[in-house]
Amino acid sequence: MHRALLVFLVAASASTFAARTTTADPDAAWKHYLDNDTGIAPGLRFPYTSCFKAAAAAHDLPETLLLAVARGESDFEATARSKANAHGVMQILWPTTANHLGIYRLTQLYDPCTNIDAGARYLKELIRQFDGNLHLALAAYNYGPDRISKDTDNIPSGALWYSDYIYRHLNYVLGDRKSTRSPSERLYSELGRTVLVSFAEPYRAAAFVDGLEQRSPSLKLDWFRKDVGNFSVVVSYNDRDDFRNTATLLANAGFPLD
Repeated sequence: MHRALLVFLVAASASTFAARTTTADPDAAWKHYLDNDTGIAPGLRFPYTSCFKAAAAAHDLPETLLLAVARGESDFEATARSKANAHGVMQILWPTTANHLGIYRLTQLYDPCTNIDAGARYLKELIRQFDGNLHLALAAYNYGPDRISKDTDNIPSGALWYSDYIYRHLNYVLGDRKSTRSPSERLYSELGRTVLVSFAEPYRAAAFVDGLEQRSPSLKLDWFRKDVGNFSVVVSYNDRDDFRNTATLLANAGFPLD
């Protein structure tokens, strides 16, 4: 488990992470995305492409935004179910949010296109409620719209991390951010993945990733909310050679793979 390094990295970052986010200004970052990057094609071919494209077109939302939310919520797992009773690709809360969206049978949430469309409709509703502020809308998607004010300086810490978390997944979806790039045919499902460690709190997972990336900036790290109290740090790689290179980078950063 490399416990000594684990304790060091988390302790070195967590004391300041709770008061900030890994994105210096998430509100400004999301505004920049809306102004400049919504036309960029996804860097990979993600699951349920036709469902995401249809939902994006129907609700006038960027496809990459929906992909980022889905990756952060379930990593595209159609049968995902959380302890909080959220279901499917976009983790729609049952029964409250589902009923609000006109879904009255739980099994409907396990249909990917139905679930993705529901998540898109809900996010669009929240964007309108918060006057186009995507940062606040995402905080409300996670924390509940009644618990988020329109004051960007007064977001509960329990919701603030989520906007930054989804922005990190957006960066993955966008890839190199080249607007001239053709849509990728490479499948997301072809990529390899190894879980390094799990934490009970999101700020600990984020601090651990922040610490490792500072020690080895070339690492391709992610962290995922797997469920309530379960946040996993993951390293991704393209093929066997990339895995070997990743293992070397991890070892150089002080976290050798077993």
